[in-house]
Amino acid sequence: MAQRFKGEFSPGGGKEPTGLKQAKRSRVGGRVNLLFFAPLPLALKAFLAEPVLMPQYLAALGSILLAAWLTREGLRAQEAFEARSIARRPAFPRKIFGAVFTGLGLGLAGFAGHGPIEAVIFASLGLILHLFSFGLDPMKSKGAEGIDAYETQRVVEAVEEGEKQLVAMKAAIQSLNDRGLLAQVDAFSATVRQMFRAIEADPRDLTGARRYLKVYLRAARDASDKFADLYRRNHDAKARADYVALMTDLDGHFQSRTAAFLADDRVDLEIEIDVLRDRLKAEGVALTLSEKE
Repeated sequence: MAQRFKGEFSPGGGKEPTGLKQAKRSRVGGRVNLLFFAPLPLALKAFLAEPVLMPQYLAALGSILLAAWLTREGLRAQEAFEARSIARRPAFPRKIFGAVFTGLGLGLAGFAGHGPIEAVIFASLGLILHLFSFGLDPMKSKGAEGIDAYETQRVVEAVEEGEKQLVAMKAAIQSLNDRGLLAQVDAFSATVRQMFRAIEADPRDLTGARRYLKVYLRAARDASDKFADLYRRNHDAKARADYVALMTDLDGHFQSRTAAFLADDRVDLEIEIDVLRDRLKAEGVALTLSEKE
């Protein structure tokens, strides 16, 4: 394994933060949310305008609202990209298309309210100001230096699959409208993402993390789905307590595994896996994925 520098996760490097202490405040908000409200006067203008102009104003409104949604999703994709050491560039440049639809919407509004010259001016200003305010999407993938493309691709695929499991877990628990449970899942997700960052820093850790990311994370997602279905029907307090205990245990196991990666501590992984497997089986979660992967 590669030699590591001493950091907050290394022995003697300081106390390891847990759960939501690792969460960073998203930059998605504020200016982006204003984009959803700014074009709303076009709706009023559409219904006060002549019938021939109404579709143009409504098209302008729809275009700018679509641009706002694309911009917000583009910023979220950029945050995820920047948080990773190894990542593929977004397949669809949402912020760029957000700028295009902003220009299109303003151009339509300018054409309906004034004329073709004003339409060109409004469209150009909208496109330029949007790109100036929100920038471009990441245009190149990034990987760890000194690691071959095959290893990089394996890490990217493992992290992307893991993110899908975390999103599905959050969606299942979010539907219960229970802030305490949602905080529990957010804390667990933050811990799992620490493991993501560890294997991105050294893709050779992926072998030791594979069962955690492909088997136990999937099992945690299945447990969340089953619990959400049960709790939605009867709000069983015992089921809630069992789920919280399970997530706490899983959080601890993922933390210890990540700390071992970061400290290059070659602990007996099989013992740790056996404990985790028994805990999940006790909760009635079947491990259907191959544990040999």
